[in-house]
Amino acid sequence: MPRDYYEVLGVARAADEGEIKKAFRRLARELHPDVNSHDPDAEEKFKEAAGAYEVLADSERRAIYDRYGHDGLRSGGYAPNFDGFGSVADIFDAFFGGGSPIGGFGGGGGRAAGPEQGGDAAVAAEIDLSQAVTGAAVEVSYETIVRCEHCKGNGAEPGTPIETCKRCGGSGQLRAVTRTPFGQVVRAAACDTCHGDGRVATDPCHICRGRGRSVKLTKLTVEVPAGIADGQRIRLVGRGHAGERGGPMGDLYVLVRIREDSRFVRDGDDLVTAVDMSAPLAALGATVHVPTVEGSVELEVPAGTQPHEILIVKGAGMPTLRGRHRGDLRVVINVVVPRRLRREQRELLQRLADTMTDENLRTDEGVFGKLKRAFGA
Repeated sequence: MPRDYYEVLGVARAADEGEIKKAFRRLARELHPDVNSHDPDAEEKFKEAAGAYEVLADSERRAIYDRYGHDGLRSGGYAPNFDGFGSVADIFDAFFGGGSPIGGFGGGGGRAAGPEQGGDAAVAAEIDLSQAVTGAAVEVSYETIVRCEHCKGNGAEPGTPIETCKRCGGSGQLRAVTRTPFGQVVRAAACDTCHGDGRVATDPCHICRGRGRSVKLTKLTVEVPAGIADGQRIRLVGRGHAGERGGPMGDLYVLVRIREDSRFVRDGDDLVTAVDMSAPLAALGATVHVPTVEGSVELEVPAGTQPHEILIVKGAGMPTLRGRHRGDLRVVINVVVPRRLRREQRELLQRLADTMTDENLRTDEGVFGKLKRAFGA
């Protein structure tokens, strides 16, 4: 049984057309194959979202779905079908790269007469934590749709004419009337001959096969700012897919992933690390070496430091994104009780234990304070 279309898009049943379109665009970028190459189910998730959008973006189909659910759509002969698009990248291009929405349905009117902006592209970039601290220049590669230079984007061999499409009469759309239990429904789809343009080349360009655009592997150096967090995105204007009929290029969204660092845990702009210290040294106090992103620094551990106490190294954390402030390094002191003692070590500890009094063990902390420190709260 298919999932509820409103649940798939994450919108309320009362959502308007703009909210539905915005929700689908967000999902489409999240499920783009360039970002989710590690997820084998990304294409199916995208098609599920596209199927939901195809229904909810069309007022007639949405009304049938709201009243009768999936069974009503099947009775009326509606079934999402994306086989004609090929890969999920083709589906993505159909929605973001100009032309009509998914499958050519829903939107209305004839072909656009003016320029159309190209679709957005997405790519992931992986960096180390140290690069996130200082900022870095990272090279990424991704496939983009570019204007064919041979035909200058018009789809025809240079010097050959472009004629009005005979199949659709220049409208760019094919319409069919379907009889359903709920009455006649007019369905519109992009013309399969001119692909919605309304014109066809008599002699298609042999480079792009008449499409006017081609796919190209693009390499780009991206400046990742200092302080960026895992999962944040960088938008590069005009670095996406080529537009149609002279329209501007879309944008590129770079999803930044930060590799785990075994030495640190990030908490906002602060970094957290742990340092092991033997119980005798914690009692006496000592100078220890603490790792930072730039290298190790010396830290004075005061005498009588208790397990899980936190000491602060000011300004050794993450820089604030596009700011001058820098977070701190929080050092958790992990007091280790010695094991596998030699005879002389045991004797020394026994002598120390014999001298312990209540005064040595007294603390002003209550139970809540001790538990709070132990669990790092």
